[in-house]
Amino acid sequence: MTTPSSPDFSTATRTPLRPFTDTSLSALVAGFVAMMTGYTSSLVLMFQAGRAAHLTDAQISSWIWALSMGMALCTIGLSLRFRAPIVIAWSTPGAALLVSSLPHVAYPEAIGAFIVCALLLTIVGLTGWFDTLMKKIPAGIAAALLAGILFEIGIEIFRAAQFQTALVLAMFFTYLAVKRFATRYAIPATLVVGTAVAGALGLLDFSAFRVAFAVPVLTAPAFSLSAIVSIGIPLFVVAMASQNVPGIAVLRADGYQTPSAPLIATTGVASLLLAPFGSHGVNLAAITAAICTGREAHEDRSKRYMAAVWCGLFYLIAGIFGATIAALFGSLPKALVVSVAALALFGSIMSGLTNAMHDARQREAALVTFMVTASGLTLLSIGSAFWGLVAGLLTQFVLNARRT
Repeated sequence: MTTPSSPDFSTATRTPLRPFTDTSLSALVAGFVAMMTGYTSSLVLMFQAGRAAHLTDAQISSWIWALSMGMALCTIGLSLRFRAPIVIAWSTPGAALLVSSLPHVAYPEAIGAFIVCALLLTIVGLTGWFDTLMKKIPAGIAAALLAGILFEIGIEIFRAAQFQTALVLAMFFTYLAVKRFATRYAIPATLVVGTAVAGALGLLDFSAFRVAFAVPVLTAPAFSLSAIVSIGIPLFVVAMASQNVPGIAVLRADGYQTPSAPLIATTGVASLLLAPFGSHGVNLAAITAAICTGREAHEDRSKRYMAAVWCGLFYLIAGIFGATIAALFGSLPKALVVSVAALALFGSIMSGLTNAMHDARQREAALVTFMVTASGLTLLSIGSAFWGLVAGLLTQFVLNARRT
């Protein structure tokens, strides 16, 4: 999957670590936007699943705390270790799966299923077979996969313009104006202007905001075949197909050749340790990772790891305060959140489309990958990223297989 122009980061870990020197305002804002995008897009799924399964507020808060701690520590640790913007997230498709499956099993049995899923992820990481698989994916298809994943988020700004026209247009033209003269500050300026305009329009509502610390709740696991089959195995498949594969593709598309085995093994171990507190698993991020791997995070590619570190620090703060973060994000208009996220991903979408069409032999397969991935297709509880990859590889094989 390595393109000729992709830089080699194999020496990054041998250079002195200088986080304070390597950070910047754009990296800090990219980290905040990445964290904000991750939480606002799917945090509600945890509340929905918890309420459906009749979990207590303390158990739901512990669930969010466990996920946040896992994401924070893995994101910070892996980004500093490999000097690359490695963002860890919870499995959003997995959370959606739990909305329908969690109410049908006892909570301790669900914890046991989470542990089984974490063990499988750890084994996959330690054996290293995932690296072998990723090396067989053509660069054009990987780039198209990235563009397709991000496309749905990118167009949200124009959908939001239908309902909050003044706010979105103010943010969009701020982005264009600042990008014209000071690219590094385009997203920070857009966020500031968007918040100010939202306040002026009366769209900020902090009436429900309250500060409360999360308290971890330990639940002893119980193991049952039905819970493992209905929750554990599907969670593993969804995490691999809908999160880890596109997560590695995002890193590869932006030139980071970080080995995938230690990343997946680390998230597997973290998931294993935090499962008794409610965590259904953490894995590689794709959309939020792209916010930190693009040029908007930092002009210098070798310093973009600090955007991920900032994201991890914000995860840590969110985890400490548990459900408080949901109330905070609930105070912001949805149009503001999706618009900032979309604008932050413009560069990554452009890069993905450009690289996807670069090789004529892969062009049609890349187009199929992009279209299927961007469609949002879901089959067998597995998201469009996996099916886009499958469709692209099949197209590439049929069109370019050696003829006898």
